[in-house]
Amino acid sequence: MFVILGLRLMGKRQIGHMQPNELVITILISEIATMAIQNLTQPVLLSVLTIFILVSLEIIISFIAMKSNIMRKILNGHSAVVIKDGVIDQKLLKQLRLTVSDLMEILRQKDVFNIEQVQYAILETNGSISVLLKPENRTATVQDVGASNQDTGIPALVISDGVVINEGLKLAETDTKKLKHILDTHRLEYQDVFLMTLDRTGNHIIIRKE
Repeated sequence: MFVILGLRLMGKRQIGHMQPNELVITILISEIATMAIQNLTQPVLLSVLTIFILVSLEIIISFIAMKSNIMRKILNGHSAVVIKDGVIDQKLLKQLRLTVSDLMEILRQKDVFNIEQVQYAILETNGSISVLLKPENRTATVQDVGASNQDTGIPALVISDGVVINEGLKLAETDTKKLKHILDTHRLEYQDVFLMTLDRTGNHIIIRKE
């Protein structure tokens, strides 16, 4: 019961969506619970205390990572663009130790069989890959009727909880000067922004801090 409570306190995540530190803590908690069941001579209170310390440590680490962009990068890394405009970044693929076969298998699972149809494929920090097809290969919607096939790129996260995300600026092909200009038009400072996304053409969404 205490194990279930501890995992609930850590937050609701599927195993495949866990960050490395969350997965390690979860495995350790499972091991401690198993040892407590197998070793009846070991005081149950000791196992409960150990699990409590691990859960508390995970909550503290998660809180620090939420507030610190540097800590978040250290613990979770950052997203990486492995395909851009139908071209695989072979150097990055080697750095990530991801084979072409692995990449192709993941794309097929997303019903993508032709790399040239991919505008962006992004390896997320949890190991999954997000795919955005080129405009001409996407399923048409009502909003697309009569619209041009202009490449706007992806809406990149450029500000998170008041902190500028440099990787997002690169994806949006912009810099802090242009970003500051957009914020000035809304009479906002970085610290006023909870979330901001931006694409190549300057389309943006801003959510203010409450």
